[in-house]
Amino acid sequence: MENTKLKRRPLFNENGDITLDKRKMVGGNTTNLNDFNNIKYSWVSDWYRQAMNNFWVPEEINMNTDIQDYRLLDTYEKTAYDKVLSFLIFLDSVQSANLPNVSNFITANEVNLCLTIQAFQEAVHSQSYGYMLDTICSPDERTEILYQWKDDKHLLERNKFIGDLYNEFQENPNIKNLVKTMVANYILEGVYFYSGFMFFYNLGRNNKMPGSVQEIRYINRDENTHLWLFRSILLEMKEEEPKMFTPDLVNTYREMIKVGCEMEIEWGHYVIGDSISGLNKQMITDYIQYLGNLRCTQLGFEKLYEGHDSEPDTLQWVSQYSNANLIKTDFFEAKSTAYAKSSALIDDL
Repeated sequence: MENTKLKRRPLFNENGDITLDKRKMVGGNTTNLNDFNNIKYSWVSDWYRQAMNNFWVPEEINMNTDIQDYRLLDTYEKTAYDKVLSFLIFLDSVQSANLPNVSNFITANEVNLCLTIQAFQEAVHSQSYGYMLDTICSPDERTEILYQWKDDKHLLERNKFIGDLYNEFQENPNIKNLVKTMVANYILEGVYFYSGFMFFYNLGRNNKMPGSVQEIRYINRDENTHLWLFRSILLEMKEEEPKMFTPDLVNTYREMIKVGCEMEIEWGHYVIGDSISGLNKQMITDYIQYLGNLRCTQLGFEKLYEGHDSEPDTLQWVSQYSNANLIKTDFFEAKSTAYAKSSALIDDL
């Protein structure tokens, strides 16, 4: 079963099922009709409203201070800024490209709507990074940052871990590779992004690059919902496709998460190390191991690391910066990052 090729969902299926009891995440007989009053997965309604309320425009954030601050960063901070941003740009770019591949095989129309919104938001994130670079960099510097993976073997290795998993599913779309792709997405959203955001929030608490920090906070709020989405999809898959969550396969998924965490720790030591004020290698290790445990237990898997059950005391400021429910104004425009129309985000991620 796990190696059986999946069939793409048809764009229109006149003989599709319309009853909820026959709807499935994968392998269902969908009509592809979007009916907001006929939803099987009840969590979709809250997710959809939250995601739609998150709408924002990158250019609404003032980057004037960042233009000056970028030139005043020390060598270690500037190198880390460029490399972390380069990795985040790749992650959002590959997400935009891969989400339609996942959606092609999801047969619950309400979940496909969520994936479409996520793909749009990933595109906005890419635009946001471009706006940041266009503001603070020369065109040559911008290009160098965008394509650092061509010359930095460490960055190329990071990109290949996720990229190769996505390519494997595209080339061989069976249900096992689909679940692995979902887990890879979960790693990307729940470990890699959070680790990268940590660096920017450290700049913020050192009163540097305030515009960049605000951009990241908006992006972080979106990524919270994306993580919520894929966690929910995976939990539904556990119920509907138990053969894809045997002890051996769960160990495979846990090992993927552990490899992702170990790579992120190695990357953080390489990019940040002990040379940036407010961060060090031990803090990076503790934070990533905490994230790895959290992501595993949220899927009902055993944790990866002994201890590391709560956010490290030395990194409490990360959640304070990333908390989407805090009403914190833009440094210059006095615009709330939590729009008045947006309901409170249930963020246990």
